[in-house]
Amino acid sequence: LVVVSHDREFLARTVTGIVELDLAQQQIAVYDGGYESYLAEREVARRHAREAYDEYAGNLSALEDRAQMQRNWLEHGVRNARRKAKGGDADKMGRKARAESTEKQAAKARQTQRRIERLEVVEEPRKEWELRMEIAAAPRSGAVVATLSGAVVRRDAFTFGPVTAQIDWGDRILVTGPNGSGKSTLLKVLLGKLPPDEGFATLGSGVAVGEIDQARGLFEGDEPLADAFGTQVPDWPAADVRTLLAKFGLKGHHVLRSAASLSPGERTRAALALLQARGVNLLVLDEPTNHLDLPAIEQLEQAMESFTGTLLLVTHDRRMLGTMRHTRRWHMDGGGLTEE
Repeated sequence: LVVVSHDREFLARTVTGIVELDLAQQQIAVYDGGYESYLAEREVARRHAREAYDEYAGNLSALEDRAQMQRNWLEHGVRNARRKAKGGDADKMGRKARAESTEKQAAKARQTQRRIERLEVVEEPRKEWELRMEIAAAPRSGAVVATLSGAVVRRDAFTFGPVTAQIDWGDRILVTGPNGSGKSTLLKVLLGKLPPDEGFATLGSGVAVGEIDQARGLFEGDEPLADAFGTQVPDWPAADVRTLLAKFGLKGHHVLRSAASLSPGERTRAALALLQARGVNLLVLDEPTNHLDLPAIEQLEQAMESFTGTLLLVTHDRRMLGTMRHTRRWHMDGGGLTEE
């Protein structure tokens, strides 16, 4: 059985070996054992590779410094010999001693150069691309961030609600439930994107929303990504937009393509970049780990952990559910909301 997955908990529970495509080193690495063993072995391998390079680079630098010093001494001795020769130095013994000293320095310099040439070259480990993410914080909102009062939405055979709920400033809420239970509908109603057929939905004062929706719909038009992103941050110079997108692994060949032509993972990284570009105090994430690789997921978790505003997270990532700091937990089932 061969699986391709970024679900860390699934990998930890099922696999007995891992094949890693390492783009940074441009090689394939094979690890025996489960996922946790892979993480430990990979860390050891990377540390050893860095230590080996650092030792090589230190030895090379020391030998090159010694070689330069020996060349300086040699040049100084030659200049002294020439100066004394021009001055009519009659001291034969002194001339012989200086010649012997110069030859010794030349021999030392040649010996050092041979040691440099005999050093076994160790290539510097390539640094893999890392998503170094921070979520820009806006000033805090009012005490009540969002409310639902008897909210009902009807879509064909599915009925959402009635739901009554309140989100307060600083809440960190995990939302769980099976597929089709109404989780994404809940987020849309809370954010005012989907008006309820019955009841009310209200956003509080001073709420600045940062959202990654499940469909990654923010960047799906025909305009180039750089332009689509720029419309979201109109005060940003085009060069700053490109610089930020590049930090999220979206380089020149990405930003000139239409947003709709990008992969879901690329659109996810663009949405994450937008969270860093503009301040938010309500962070709403609907399956944010979909289409992200493992290093990016870990960076996202760190950014979420340090976020000081209000957080609303929908995810099926069991490891994220188990580790993410939260203050409340909602469960959706059949269109109904319960608090656990």
